[in-house]
Amino acid sequence: MCGHCGCSGDKARLSTPGSEIHRHLHHEGDSLQLQQALLAGNDELARQNRDWLIAHGITCINLMGTPGAGKTRLLEATFAHAPRQAGWPPMAVLEGDQHTQNDARRIQACGGRVVQINTGTGCHLDAHMIQAGLATLAAPDGALVLVENVGNLVCPALFDLGEQHRVAMMAVTDGDDKPEKYPHLFAGCGLVIINKADLLPYLKVDLDSIKSALRRLNPHVQILVLSAQSGEGLNAWYDWLLSTRP
Repeated sequence: MCGHCGCSGDKARLSTPGSEIHRHLHHEGDSLQLQQALLAGNDELARQNRDWLIAHGITCINLMGTPGAGKTRLLEATFAHAPRQAGWPPMAVLEGDQHTQNDARRIQACGGRVVQINTGTGCHLDAHMIQAGLATLAAPDGALVLVENVGNLVCPALFDLGEQHRVAMMAVTDGDDKPEKYPHLFAGCGLVIINKADLLPYLKVDLDSIKSALRRLNPHVQILVLSAQSGEGLNAWYDWLLSTRP
């Protein structure tokens, strides 16, 4: 059981059948001890991941957000257009979902190197999953690895994966109040993407209110308003990705 959200998790698997890499535990009445043990063990693996990434010159970005925010669509657009820019590094993706390889297939269709990690009933990726995923992914030195976390605004924020950068993503269709309702995730990210800007003319959503809430949570946060579908604002996203390179 996840000590934070109460989910009972199946064995998380890479897209290769039979590769067991994670199991949530459930001990009734010992949730505090379980949380502490779970996070302590995860943090040590995250440190190992981070050291390995730095040693290989790999930049890893943890993309978190609401289900349907457009995370996979953004990655598709990135693979389709960003490599045309000069000096662009090789890219690879770790795809996190409870079930199916749907998103991995979408990345593959764009020519991307990708490994799907299925968490079963688990609600987030963790450092153990990323460690196994990176080994299978075999991204070249100097690569940019984008992790698409499970669509969830709670538990993904609690688990360090060893990534160097965290990005939160929401859509204008999610409403004005998501940063205030889920402050931990948004406060812990250096960049927040507000997607589906092409739908703003059709919605009663206060974009300034969302931005103000984000800046109250994190005065130094960067905010990008874009549309992964239409392409509006994507150049700013590509520029940000390049700025993360060592």
